[in-house]
Amino acid sequence: EVQLVESGGGLVQSGGSLRLSCATSGFTFSNYYMYWVRQPPGKGVEWVSGISTDGVTTSYRDSVKGRFTASRDNAKNTAYLHMNSLKPEDTAVYYCVRGVRPWTDTWDAVKYWGQGTQVTVSS
Repeated sequence: EVQLVESGGGLVQSGGSLRLSCATSGFTFSNYYMYWVRQPPGKGVEWVSGISTDGVTTSYRDSVKGRFTASRDNAKNTAYLHMNSLKPEDTAVYYCVRGVRPWTDTWDAVKYWGQGTQVTVSS
């Protein structure tokens, strides 16, 4: 069974930092792209970042570029999202998402999601 468990969310002041973790099990972690997706209050889901299987290639939505960094530790089957210079507009539930198929840069709107972790940034 595929499991993804996020942690590390919380309440932080504007300008602060958090590191989200996504612990995984039930699949060969190193074979899959991983993504972070968020849902701000009252809004739709937003893709935040993606990271390749070897961690070499990362991508980000424009609003977080230069502030967020995705990484992964394939030995620990864990993905991370380092978030710096947080802004109130970063407030959202953050989800870790696994790629749909091995070695493929594609994620699904409903499959292979964690339960989410709340990030709240106060002004």
